[in-house]
Amino acid sequence: MENKPTDLLRQILDVTEKDKRMSEKQKNIVKAAIELFAEKGFSATSTSEIAKRAGVAEGTIFRHYKTKKDLLMAITMPALIEGVVPFLAQDFAEEVFQQDYSDFKSFLRAIIINRFEFAKNNGKVIKIYFMELMYHDELRTQFSEIFMTHVKGHFDTLIDSYKEKGELMDMPNSTIMRALITNIVGFLLTRFVVMPDANWDDEAEIDFTVRYIMNGLAK
Repeated sequence: MENKPTDLLRQILDVTEKDKRMSEKQKNIVKAAIELFAEKGFSATSTSEIAKRAGVAEGTIFRHYKTKKDLLMAITMPALIEGVVPFLAQDFAEEVFQQDYSDFKSFLRAIIINRFEFAKNNGKVIKIYFMELMYHDELRTQFSEIFMTHVKGHFDTLIDSYKEKGELMDMPNSTIMRALITNIVGFLLTRFVVMPDANWDDEAEIDFTVRYIMNGLAK
């Protein structure tokens, strides 16, 4: 059975095709690169392997990209960040922040479930993104700009409202956001990138994550 690209991969290819006017061979190169970078990592993947999986001659890659790094930076990552992530971040804000929640615990569960479904559907591309985020300053800068533009303001408003209701400690919003992001992203990366084939009870893990963030480890 042929593997179909994830929704995010389709968006990447659509954005890239529009911006670069890619041929069918170029689309195959991008798809193969994403698959191999996710499976083996950027450094361990050779252009000959990408060419073989894409069904093209290796020289075809170098007609469009001078180096393997150019392939990564010129197509995969810029398309993800500039063409896709801002809209995903905005959608996230609309889906999660513009709803009414009875309490902070309900809001927290909604965030985790929202990002869980996204990570489940787009594990390969997320894996590449986070692997390469550590090595490319421009990716970290873009990530920060996206968060500050689309998400932080909503977070601040909601955190302030739950502080006023007495549900959250009176500590800096940045500290609360850092605690939320660290625990949620840590759970999702472990679930879908580090140990995707482990015997997970997803409902239980979501409950444990909510309980830990709300109450810590104290019995």
